[in-house]
Amino acid sequence: MSTTEQTLRANREEGGSLIGYFPLGYPTLEDSVEAAVAMCESGVDVLELGIPYSDPVMDGIVIQEATELALANGFKLKDAFDAIRAVTSRVDAPVLVMTYWNPVMQFGEERFAQELSDSGASGAITPDLIPDEAASWIRATDALGLDRVFLATPTSSDARTQRACASSKGFVYAVSTMGITGARDDLDQNAKKVVAQVRSQSKDSMTAVGIGVSTASQVREINKYADGAIVGSAFVRAYQNGGIEALRAKVAELAKGKNK
Repeated sequence: MSTTEQTLRANREEGGSLIGYFPLGYPTLEDSVEAAVAMCESGVDVLELGIPYSDPVMDGIVIQEATELALANGFKLKDAFDAIRAVTSRVDAPVLVMTYWNPVMQFGEERFAQELSDSGASGAITPDLIPDEAASWIRATDALGLDRVFLATPTSSDARTQRACASSKGFVYAVSTMGITGARDDLDQNAKKVVAQVRSQSKDSMTAVGIGVSTASQVREINKYADGAIVGSAFVRAYQNGGIEALRAKVAELAKGKNK
């Protein structure tokens, strides 16, 4: 069992998990390392580190602005592994990277997987890679014992959801609504539908809900029927508005939603 899955399973009986995203290199590589560590110290159970990409078609404006600044400040893909190593040397939480697929292909799938493993990362979330086209990635991650997280969406068929469950390791990412990322006042009811579909296809799969999560009440609601709540834009916005102390406060605020 992966460390990510172990964490989610252990926390489920205590009220659930908070999974937090922050982009690497924002606003600088050193700043993103400190932000990531602060998130884990403040209540994040599983950490997602986003790899900036020049065409972030699935990201909302808050994350787009952050990743654009990271790239403007000189972020290169090779820098990600040094940053991950710096984070994993200081935290116990599982660390996953969130990356579009093109950078992985350009870098080389086996090389990317090896660098992830060497840096101490637990695995990767690849939002624009579907299991049907992931045979070589599955082999590369299996060889190194890495997690790989695929998405289930409100429009996924039973067959596609089953494939996502069978191919994922760590958890299945349940997309709460169609469209780009970003905090929403009301979490889409489709989230429950997607989680139920995952449960119907695989009783053993962990599943976490992301896209639109921004309040402690949403975190609490999600953890009643899923295994974790994923927060991204709300954390990045907190950092944009008030730096690392505002980020710490926002994480602590949302972490209260894990309580039963």
